[in-house]
Amino acid sequence: MLPPRIVAGRPATLAALGVDGRLASGVKVEIGDQEVTTDRAGRAVFNAPASAGYILATASGASFATLVDPSSSDSPGALTVQPAISLHDQFSICGNGLSGDAEGNLVKINGVLSLVLAASPECIVVLPGPKVTSGLATITVATETAQFTAKTSIVSLAFEAPNPGLMPGKRGDLFVRVAGSDRRLRLIVENQTPGVLRFLHGDAQQAVTSGGAQNEVAIRVQAVTSGDFSFHARVIGAADPAVARRYLQAAQLLAPKNEQRNIQKLIDALDRHPQQFARAAAALNRIRLATIAGDLRTLLDAAQAAL
Repeated sequence: MLPPRIVAGRPATLAALGVDGRLASGVKVEIGDQEVTTDRAGRAVFNAPASAGYILATASGASFATLVDPSSSDSPGALTVQPAISLHDQFSICGNGLSGDAEGNLVKINGVLSLVLAASPECIVVLPGPKVTSGLATITVATETAQFTAKTSIVSLAFEAPNPGLMPGKRGDLFVRVAGSDRRLRLIVENQTPGVLRFLHGDAQQAVTSGGAQNEVAIRVQAVTSGDFSFHARVIGAADPAVARRYLQAAQLLAPKNEQRNIQKLIDALDRHPQQFARAAAALNRIRLATIAGDLRTLLDAAQAAL
């Protein structure tokens, strides 16, 4: 796990998570031309490259990308955080004047200490503390040199299975219900048991909740066979075409010539009509799924995540 943006020539902190979702110690991570090993807390400090662009981190066969911004002022600025964050998932906070050492950022949500997983002078990644509850929230961040405050909502997400239960081959609706916010929220809903219950529009799909007092969204499903099933949903922020564009520009340099043209078309589309990012996201997904694992696929994945 990396901060969404790091700063050229400055320290940053990454985290390694095991298959159980817990921080993992002793994990060797190659990041640029460096190799670091996570400490007992599952984190490692590294130095960002001197020039802006992007950097890839690789560990245990998986790779991840983050953007490298030019060095900027350390003067504290306003924090940005998405309007709603999930109670059980990590989220990003960005703003000038943060610490690249995760331990240098003290984060509290409604007074409850929360865990900083990854950090840079521009962004930190935070996991809400176990005693945080859903509802309106004030986030405070303290470093050695500054204090910050931001407002958001903490939401919990719950599933309601089709009732009565579906027989194999039958279709129905699985509801994701939101507690803690009446905003319309963008979610990623992932099917973790596709052999038992299938999502008709893809086993990892975006959905937008209804908003209002009964804030929910229906996912159309079909039973495949009898058995237990499980899903995971998380809140995602607004699409960021500018970030997607930066990753696409980096991917274009690694792509075969025939794909370079297709990627350029996506960049042009985002430049001309950034508000129509959904069309670009669909086209990007087709390119991404046809690309084998490697640095190019990692950059395409990062671009897709920004949309």
